[in-house]
Amino acid sequence: MDLWSLNLRHLYAMAKIVELGTIAAAAGKVNLTQPAITQAIARLEGQLGAALFDRKPQGMAPTEPALLLAPRVEAAMRQIGSSHVTMARMRALLALADAGSYTGAAEVTGLSMPSLHRAVADFSLAARRRLVERRGRTLVFTEAGLRTVRAFRLARAELMAGLSEVEALKGRETRVITIGAMPLSRARVLPAAVVRFARSHPRIRVAIVEGSRSELIEPLRDGLIDFTLGALRDPLLEPDLVQEPLFEDRPQVFARTGHPLEGTAPDLAALAEYEFLLPPPGTPLRDVWDEQYRQAGLPPPRVTLETGSVMMIRQILIETDRLTVLSPDQLMAEIAAGMIAPIATPDAGPVRTIGITTRADWHMTSAQQAFLSSLRELAE
Repeated sequence: MDLWSLNLRHLYAMAKIVELGTIAAAAGKVNLTQPAITQAIARLEGQLGAALFDRKPQGMAPTEPALLLAPRVEAAMRQIGSSHVTMARMRALLALADAGSYTGAAEVTGLSMPSLHRAVADFSLAARRRLVERRGRTLVFTEAGLRTVRAFRLARAELMAGLSEVEALKGRETRVITIGAMPLSRARVLPAAVVRFARSHPRIRVAIVEGSRSELIEPLRDGLIDFTLGALRDPLLEPDLVQEPLFEDRPQVFARTGHPLEGTAPDLAALAEYEFLLPPPGTPLRDVWDEQYRQAGLPPPRVTLETGSVMMIRQILIETDRLTVLSPDQLMAEIAAGMIAPIATPDAGPVRTIGITTRADWHMTSAQQAFLSSLRELAE
């Protein structure tokens, strides 16, 4: 189902009929006549290939597709927050934001540049705020424009989720679960959850976007990612996000097999004699690791390379006498192969809470609920 072929006002009319029970009651809310709404619903049912209402003398009884779709439409309209938005205007602004230029937006959408210009300019005029502006040859979104783009992305995510649920009812599976995977989650927990989920839901696609928290958090807030899995933040600074802890992870100090410290039970001072490979300051692991040295009155070890890449760390460990701090799960294969060995597990060492981060207003589809249930079971 092509989202952009639908009419946003027709979708809103459908949602209001679900809420209010009659076309007459919905007409006043969406500023359409009753005949126009009747035609709109008929057209929408044709596009969706599903009946949305059972027509009865006492009113319109919503079918299951309507009950699935209506809350998504309501949530999308709350994000949009304007009666001046049409599908054409929303599509044009999102294409412009994604492509960075009208030329790129035209190539992606197949629409003409004049129609894109007109859609963005018309909405900017109707909304009474400048959304984009030229700075030399560069097109830049204003603060109002950036807020609008985020709202439109979240609205699009809601509408796409609703349409995918309707398609699933018809036996045409189009649902996709998009997960932001931080380094630790990729070691064991997430792969196990994907395998388990795929066995019970073989037709649902799972897309995994890898990155650090800083790389994943904005796509999550924009609705491009459904949830992230990885180390949680304490405190959580983004008020529009919520966290759910799954389990705790205690990292250890690792080095190459045959390292001078192997088998010596070194203390913090002995560990600090060697250079370390660690993620940059500001990440939970680095901050907790440095803090235990400060509490012990010792200078922290020298960090000559800052990276969160396990692949990079693994190779450098094998070829040098440097040390690192990682979860054992992240080096399972290398430990089993005898390439890397644990050196120490400090009593006051870092403990990371691993869990899920979602948007506070996120409404899960049934597929997303099933995946998270599987993830929680594995975490236990």
